[in-house]
Amino acid sequence: QVQLVESGGGVVHPGGSQRLSCAPSGSIFNVYVMGWHRQAPGKQRELVARTFNDDRTEYADYVKGRFTISRDKTKNILYLQMNSLKPEDTGVYLCHVRTWDGRLDSWGQGTQVTVSS
Repeated sequence: QVQLVESGGGVVHPGGSQRLSCAPSGSIFNVYVMGWHRQAPGKQRELVARTFNDDRTEYADYVKGRFTISRDKTKNILYLQMNSLKPEDTGVYLCHVRTWDGRLDSWGQGTQVTVSS
């Protein structure tokens, strides 16, 4: 099974920026969707942003205009550029990938993002 490894998390002040990366341990073929989900303290896991193979993107309302998701299709590396960060953005950000046939449906371990003054 392909592993997804997230990186780029850390502590940042409100209004700051952070860039997350998700790199697979091996080749992934026939990607249907790759996305970022957040698990905030005491809350359920929620979709933050995702990108489909046709480059269509979707964002949670609370990150629209602040976050940008992108994917390097040659390497299947997923990125999340996070700007104008708010304390409410704090949480563990997990990378996810699913192929068209559903044979691969994988989650990373997550990277902690803490926004605090």
